[in-house]
Amino acid sequence: MKSPSSSAAPSSNASPGAERSAFLGVPLYLSKRKPDAPGGDPTLVGADPQVIAAARLAASWLLWYPDDALFAKLSDIAAVVAELPPAVAEPLDAFLDHVAQTDKVALQKHFVEVFDLKRRACPFLTYWTDGDTRNRGQAILRFKQAYIAAGFALDDRELADHLAVVLEFAAVGDRLTGDALLSEHAAAIGLLRAALQDLSSPYAHVLDAVVATLPARMAEMARSGPPVEEVGLEPFGVRGGSREGALA
Repeated sequence: MKSPSSSAAPSSNASPGAERSAFLGVPLYLSKRKPDAPGGDPTLVGADPQVIAAARLAASWLLWYPDDALFAKLSDIAAVVAELPPAVAEPLDAFLDHVAQTDKVALQKHFVEVFDLKRRACPFLTYWTDGDTRNRGQAILRFKQAYIAAGFALDDRELADHLAVVLEFAAVGDRLTGDALLSEHAAAIGLLRAALQDLSSPYAHVLDAVVATLPARMAEMARSGPPVEEVGLEPFGVRGGSREGALA
């Protein structure tokens, strides 16, 4: 995973003196935030783009293998989360609490069991729509082309459609294109969230926060599932795929 400081942060209209996070290097003021959407799970409807970016980047880090790089960044992530709205702060805090109370080896074992061995919890978004077919290669290429067009460098160890990579791109790459990629795969994100909930995995908290950053209509799709005509995802979305190895 790339360090957040290595990518240019989105521009901001923050007023002088706005508090800045060392984690993102961008202001996390909430002056433009509107009330949470009525009914259902809370979302970041109307939130400042920098707030959404901070939430997505924090979630991106937390969805990677819990190695030394992640543990070195936890205090920075916690500081950012403390400044975020409840819609994302509460689920991310719940996951951070779990990390703080769990042995590192146990965390790593759980990660492997959920994302490497449990095919139903695949973090690669195109797998939920294309499975292990030739179409998936073309779908992944679309992600890569979007990254190249935005000047977003992808590590050789990272697959372009991994949710953590897409979240990082949406946070510090091209926000509009990142929004489009996440919205296009809202159903896949919702299926991954449901799978993690069924597995009673703490990573479901991170997906709760991710869903809260989606546009309202897409967030609702992620919560309720794809339209009936898209339910043909079942042969691929629930039974196939595995993470291709923890990021060392």
